[in-house]
Amino acid sequence: MQWDDLQTFLAIARGGTLSAAARALGVTQPTMGRRLAAMERRMGARLLQRLPNRYALTALGESVLANAERIEAEALAAERTIVGRDVALAGLVRLTTVDTLADRIVAPALARLQCVHPGIVVELVPDMRTLSLSKREADIALRMSRFEGHEIIARKAGSLALGIYATADWAARQEGRQARLITVLDDQEHLPEAKWLRERYPEAQASFRSNSREVMLSAAASGAGIAALPRFRADEEANLVYLNTDTPDLVRDVWLGVHADMRHMPRVRAVMDAILAQFNAMASVMRPAEPKSIGH
Repeated sequence: MQWDDLQTFLAIARGGTLSAAARALGVTQPTMGRRLAAMERRMGARLLQRLPNRYALTALGESVLANAERIEAEALAAERTIVGRDVALAGLVRLTTVDTLADRIVAPALARLQCVHPGIVVELVPDMRTLSLSKREADIALRMSRFEGHEIIARKAGSLALGIYATADWAARQEGRQARLITVLDDQEHLPEAKWLRERYPEAQASFRSNSREVMLSAAASGAGIAALPRFRADEEANLVYLNTDTPDLVRDVWLGVHADMRHMPRVRAVMDAILAQFNAMASVMRPAEPKSIGH
């Protein structure tokens, strides 16, 4: 099995469709189909069976899946070791985080970094998905939850206070059953802010859902309902009022993580230092010390 064949096999096995596999590898669906056909011709065997709506592993495919994943893990480990020895303060760094942090924290920090080190090129990926550092889907991750896995080196970057907000007219009339909530999609309802908002308004109906914090903020400012939003963003919006004056803010820690093999690479270190410096500079804004009045 060639390296390209292994990537093709694993991408289709994991994604279940040619389109999902193509997105994972950054190619087109027709290209993915040609790769699968070429793999089967070279191997003289079928590892994947085409069903009406998806691909499934054949018995042979199931038997070699674990071997293929071990080969992939070893190849990625070798790649991280090689790339991790790169000492240049130049080159590509791929960073993933949620949209609000990408927009207001990371982008300004990277703009200042590139004034000093213009050779560092950053791919910033705002994404709610947990991209893998081990598989080099990203070099650095900034998350609002702790990292798992002994191979990830993580440190707390800062804290983020969230408050409950709505427009003034909605705040005046939305109570109990009348409240309408702006919240996350079903797959994110386990998040602390979603639970917190539901506990505050247990009888309210969800009127608007999105996994983008920026979209939720825009919806709240447009009068769609009540939302739990980062205070450093929502406090800037003239159309929003802060509602939880009688309860403490919800505070979430923000964590910065990098794979152990990559942590000493100068350009990765420089990006991490720039982000940490930005969090330190914005600490008072990210977690306000005093609650705002409802009439701001």
